[in-house]
Amino acid sequence: MMKVLVVLMLVCSVYGVVEKKILPYQQPCLQDVHAALREITASLAETKLEVKYLQAENKELAAKLEDQLKDQQTEVEKLKKQLQGKQVAFSASLVVTGDQTFGPFKGHTPLVFKHVVTNIGNAYNSQTGAFTAPLKGAYHFEWHILGNGGTPTGAVLVKNSKHIFIAYEVQSSRRPSASQGVSLLLEAGDVVFLRQWNRSKVRDSYNHHTTFSGHLLFTM
Repeated sequence: MMKVLVVLMLVCSVYGVVEKKILPYQQPCLQDVHAALREITASLAETKLEVKYLQAENKELAAKLEDQLKDQQTEVEKLKKQLQGKQVAFSASLVVTGDQTFGPFKGHTPLVFKHVVTNIGNAYNSQTGAFTAPLKGAYHFEWHILGNGGTPTGAVLVKNSKHIFIAYEVQSSRRPSASQGVSLLLEAGDVVFLRQWNRSKVRDSYNHHTTFSGHLLFTM
């Protein structure tokens, strides 16, 4: 459009010089120039509108993208919290320090594992020795028991009030030991703990021979 305007102005100038009569030739040329200017002005106005439209559209798109990003960040945080809620694991030994022997007792006696090395999810209580399932799911437990002085040693895993599996060993000499493991389907609120078998001895020391561990395998 600018090229057209420049050409028109040059034509007007040439006509004016050659003929030495400016007005007869200059008037139609000026009309053409004005027409070109009006067209250019209209085109510029249209271009400005398009630019404003694109700016508004881009601003709206940027706002939508920002909202989507915030929503995604919120979902990520929710997933993180859900994942953290599903992380359950504990491991503990019977005594913190020293060397101690428990029993023999006439009846089955709960064992309280005081030395906690892991308690993700805080489902194990070191004051009572009980693990309380925070979620419905499959859990795996293991326990290792050391005895003392040729006396039987044993501990049974209890779910709520029901005996599940027992680790038990009898040796005529030295220190007997026993280990056991089990996977259980637990409802939220189910309680799992160990009972020392009656008339047995259980020993632990700063070396932490007698241990109780468990973790969530998957939720149901």
